[in-house]
Amino acid sequence: MKKITEIRWHGRGGQGAKTVALLFADAALSTGKYIQGFPEYGPERMGAPMMSFNRLSDEPIDIHCGVRSPDVVVVLDPTLLESANVTAGLPKDGVLIVNTTDDPAKVREKLGLKGCRVFTVDASGISLETLGMSIPNTPMLGAMVKATGLLDFDKMLEDTKNKLTKKFRGRPEIVEGNLNCIIRASQEVRAE
Repeated sequence: MKKITEIRWHGRGGQGAKTVALLFADAALSTGKYIQGFPEYGPERMGAPMMSFNRLSDEPIDIHCGVRSPDVVVVLDPTLLESANVTAGLPKDGVLIVNTTDDPAKVREKLGLKGCRVFTVDASGISLETLGMSIPNTPMLGAMVKATGLLDFDKMLEDTKNKLTKKFRGRPEIVEGNLNCIIRASQEVRAE
């Protein structure tokens, strides 16, 4: 029986939930894993709730639908804790990672969670201080990889550096800023 790890990213249009799912997919693919990375959205506008997904496996993946029972949920926008059911389908042994200044115990209490491992990190604050704008996607990538151990952190960081260098050719400050966000979030992610 094969094991597929499923990840669901919750964010708002413009926060980079699609981009971070694709960055994670690229990093996983470079390690030889089978991976899927895709968004789910319609004609939403900037700021509208949206989701992205990843599936990760050591074997080929033959399912092609949205993630309904995620092993990991990553929330890029803390306002979604009140307006969306971000923990839908998350099992008791699942992982929840939230971009917030709150500690994990407060998030657990707010959501009435039993079980699950809860992590928090101030990804918005990190990106504001490091990049000068609140784009929490790359800090949340660092926090998620650190909290779950799904990928080797250094290999993920190197692959992400390569992807960002190609995307932001001639803008090394953006590449360096995002890498610093990833590293800092991995160091500041808090567990309950």
